[in-house]
Amino acid sequence: MSDVAGSVLRGTVAAMAMSGMRELTISLGLVERTPPDEIAREGMPGLLAPIPPRYRSGAIELAHWGFGGGMGVACGLAPRGARRQWWFGPVFGLGVWAFFERIVAPLLGLRRPEDRPLRERAAVAADHVLYGVIVAGKPSDVSD
Repeated sequence: MSDVAGSVLRGTVAAMAMSGMRELTISLGLVERTPPDEIAREGMPGLLAPIPPRYRSGAIELAHWGFGGGMGVACGLAPRGARRQWWFGPVFGLGVWAFFERIVAPLLGLRRPEDRPLRERAAVAADHVLYGVIVAGKPSDVSD
């Protein structure tokens, strides 16, 4: 059970780090709307309806952290041999991003990847690499 809890914690903290990076990329004008904001406000707006408007941004952030924790479990379930490789974390993070772009966004009717500015795609890819690095940890953190 402690492995699962550690994976959830690592994934949640990694999602929190992404949130910080996104504050920077939004303030620099690289990203207009984050994927969690797009999902909640455009793809699934009914989910926000019962939440008072002043709490909606916080609810979106908590949902993102929860998804990050869930993906942390998925990362922790990957074969140990793969998790020990230096490249695993960044590849895992980019895989989560690809899942959003290729599966989630089309299902919810969100912008297609080719409709997103290159600077935005690069910034979102970078924050997913950050997520992957944190969620996977360093190879010596992976127990036998």
